[in-house]
Amino acid sequence: MADFVVGEEHFLLDGQPVRLLSGALHYFRVHEAQWGHRLRMLRAMGLNCVETYVPWNLHEPAPGAFRDVGALGRFLDAASEAGLLAIVRPGPYICAEWENGGLPHWVTGPLGSRVRTRDAEYTGHVDRWFRALMPQVVERQIDRGGPVIMVQVENEYGSYGSDQVYLRRLADLLVELGVSVPLFTSDGPEDHMLTGGSVPGVLATANFGSGAREGFEVLRRHQPKGPLMCMEFWCGWFSHWGDEAVVRDADSATAALREILECGASVNIYMAHGGTNFAGWAGANRGGQQHEGALEPDITSYDYDAPIDEYGRPTKKFWAFRELLAPYADGPLPEPPAQPAALAAPVVVRPAEWVPLGEVMDALGGAESEHPVPPSFEELGVDRGLVRYRVEVPGPRRAYPLTAAGLRDRAVVYVDEVRAGVLTEGDGTLAEPVAGPASVELWVESLGRVNYGPRVGEAKGVTGGVMHERQYLHGVRARALRLDAFDGAGAVEGLPFRSAVEGATGLYRGAFEVRGAGDAALELPGWTRGFVWVNGFNLGRYWSVGPQDSLFVPGPVLREGANEVWVLELEQGGEDVRLG
Repeated sequence: MADFVVGEEHFLLDGQPVRLLSGALHYFRVHEAQWGHRLRMLRAMGLNCVETYVPWNLHEPAPGAFRDVGALGRFLDAASEAGLLAIVRPGPYICAEWENGGLPHWVTGPLGSRVRTRDAEYTGHVDRWFRALMPQVVERQIDRGGPVIMVQVENEYGSYGSDQVYLRRLADLLVELGVSVPLFTSDGPEDHMLTGGSVPGVLATANFGSGAREGFEVLRRHQPKGPLMCMEFWCGWFSHWGDEAVVRDADSATAALREILECGASVNIYMAHGGTNFAGWAGANRGGQQHEGALEPDITSYDYDAPIDEYGRPTKKFWAFRELLAPYADGPLPEPPAQPAALAAPVVVRPAEWVPLGEVMDALGGAESEHPVPPSFEELGVDRGLVRYRVEVPGPRRAYPLTAAGLRDRAVVYVDEVRAGVLTEGDGTLAEPVAGPASVELWVESLGRVNYGPRVGEAKGVTGGVMHERQYLHGVRARALRLDAFDGAGAVEGLPFRSAVEGATGLYRGAFEVRGAGDAALELPGWTRGFVWVNGFNLGRYWSVGPQDSLFVPGPVLREGANEVWVLELEQGGEDVRLG
């Protein structure tokens, strides 16, 4: 048993000052079989602590239906085994470039702007969730022999709201549920963020990527005493589909980290190891100063230009950080563990079987329902996946523009079963007018819910209606294909596969042999946009717009001998899949 407290100037571990040298590593972005390796890499870089968020929507996909909440406990046990302390940031909102900022779609859909406030319905959901989750944390606190030393109240709340009643209720709930280690908040080092996001009597910390002295000066205006900590030192950044990959020079990041240490502060490196947004859980952002601009969906890789890359390998930034942090360690740093095995030989797979997208929807989708106007994804209970909307253009009538108003986010449109174009949020009108009568299908995909800013929780789907000229078209039939319908290796066994048709939309399946299984990169040359599974494990979204051109395949996903790959192509398929 040990005692960890917030002192007048320092963190105190059993009464002795301790500087927290932490690194962010999200258990839900790393294959569980590789947790141990990544945690040992943190130790080898010179860190004494690991920090993780907890994504509510991953663990409670439907109200009261909890899924593997114990994963957090297993990760904390792995951290303890690796000799690391642990900081837990349970939300309920986490941002993290994660779908909906971690909030379940079934919460944000009905409640809208009432989320992240004192609203009784919202806090009722949070109360149920925390009562299911927090035993994983409480029984692993440092005063009970575990690694957990601090727990966060909400997350960067000052970037969103100012409901002090809500924040106090959350803090009180955590204490009621048994949290005895110190609580903290984290916000940008700006007056309005710290006043909006801080809780009296709870340690405030700051998040930034540079300018430590200035940032801590602002923090000190709000918190004259207590240890200084940068809870998120942004040593890299995330990337969006269709943009250039974001990188940060190792020398620049090291200089910024050195400044934090020179201030006598503790630090949490965000990210120490980023990992991967498997299974379509990547979030999205809104551009512009007020975060009200164009949608910017996050790529599948969450490499983050971190010191430990997506494959768990040390980068130049790793070695620079290790050299900087080594003098702060109690003794010599451990050497980095051996890297996980890589795939022994490249493999080229030409998927031989295929099912048209419509038949996949018929077999694995939900029941079709009719509505006066297009229902949102939230109304249909869809977190990740597709919705097919069907609507009739009455006739006879002349050709007019057809528009999907309020489209979020992307639709492939068919008129009388012939592909007529792709619509986006910024361009929701078909290039060619449509005459009536005609049957229209819109296959709409969410590219990730917004995870930061005032538009967190916005609805997905056709949110403003289907319009022919200025006339709304009513009587819309909708059917949803959820990504979790593909969960598990046998999920597609009953589908009516036939010989593959190159260039078509639909689900492709191919078999391949592996000798020497290990980590691999999966490439899809000539394919356009969709999702990939290997042995039933969803690697995430691919998209030819870049900047990401391959998907990470964790070695534990592959098997010696026979393996299987599925490709769900939503626009135009290619020929083969390559692992190397």
